[in-house]
Amino acid sequence: MALNATVYPLEIALADSDRHVYETLALRVARHPSESADYMWARVLAYCLEYTEGITFGRGLSDPDAPAIAVRDLTGVLQAWIDVGVPEAARVHKAAKAAPRVAIYTHKDPAHLRRALHGTRIHNADALALYALDRPLIAALAQRLERRMSLSVAVTGGELYVTLGGTQEPLTGAVQRLRLED
Repeated sequence: MALNATVYPLEIALADSDRHVYETLALRVARHPSESADYMWARVLAYCLEYTEGITFGRGLSDPDAPAIAVRDLTGVLQAWIDVGVPEAARVHKAAKAAPRVAIYTHKDPAHLRRALHGTRIHNADALALYALDRPLIAALAQRLERRMSLSVAVTGGELYVTLGGTQEPLTGAVQRLRLED
């Protein structure tokens, strides 16, 4: 018998001063049974960091040919392919041909992402936006995951400040911009 995804309703007060984005988001995040809490939080933070008009969560693990997060214009044309984790080079190559912007947010060791993409032909590789999310921040969020949550996410100077339930000290961590070659 197949297991169903668990839906996590999240209320997020987003304040991204780096991009001048201030929104209140009501998200219903479906977590596939084989998806780790770390991966789910990486998807949520990538969504917040990329938030713009037309952003949606992709079909996730159920459709390997779709991005984790997509941004489409009003006509439905794909404008950004946002992936999470350590996607294979062939997937990134396909993404770069499908969308004018490709961003990857990894919650794993950045060296794994570089190794996965190094030495392979990737369309428009110089334009890839690669980011490493702070691993201790992701781990702390995963430990505090509840079925229904309200949180605030503040971004300033490449630092993330996440407050859960509005009563605790914020969890903090950096979002590091990566280069394919280092």
